[in-house]
Amino acid sequence: MSADIPLIDIPFEQRHTCWFCSEPCDCVLHYEAQPYTPHPSLAVPCCKECLNIAKRSPLTSIWDCHMAVKDELMRIYAKHLAIGENWTEQELAESEFSCKVFEGFKKSAWFMYQVAKTRVSVAPWPLSIDGVLIDNQDYQLAFEFDGVQYRSIANAVEHYSQMLGLDRHFLHDIVTLVGRERFAYAVRVCRLNIVSTQAVKRQILADIASQETHI
Repeated sequence: MSADIPLIDIPFEQRHTCWFCSEPCDCVLHYEAQPYTPHPSLAVPCCKECLNIAKRSPLTSIWDCHMAVKDELMRIYAKHLAIGENWTEQELAESEFSCKVFEGFKKSAWFMYQVAKTRVSVAPWPLSIDGVLIDNQDYQLAFEFDGVQYRSIANAVEHYSQMLGLDRHFLHDIVTLVGRERFAYAVRVCRLNIVSTQAVKRQILADIASQETHI
């Protein structure tokens, strides 16, 4: 299936660049569209780290997937990002760290912060295939559920996983199969299977996938 999914157009200046975080890359994410997905199946270049995150959180569009990747990168590199909150570049340069450990931190900290900040804040280039733009102007990343507005579907998944003690990846997978319009159903299935084994969850996902193909 992935061999039939077209690669997006890559601007000359973005060659070998991750669509998610702008880091150098040599991997490709093949995003297979579902019936509710507002764009065709497509492939985007990405680094290995973003690929691993994106494969766990495809959600309901490549833009939702992008948001999920950025959220996870922010979680992973929270300590690096905090450097910019607690220091300025000048303060680090003028700090009086003496031992070898802190001296190394002094030399590399601002660079680590800049790399992490760029990865979580860079905007991806517009999507197109064979010169045809894939417009996302009418697609709402924001998501509302039970009267609460969330920044994205990924943010709602994270919130409910933490609030109800749900398996986040299981909830991600169900939402990916059924779409954001059936978020309540996805949460309900997860709540009913809080103590289920991974084998049972895989079978549930297979059953849902089978049902969706016959709708």
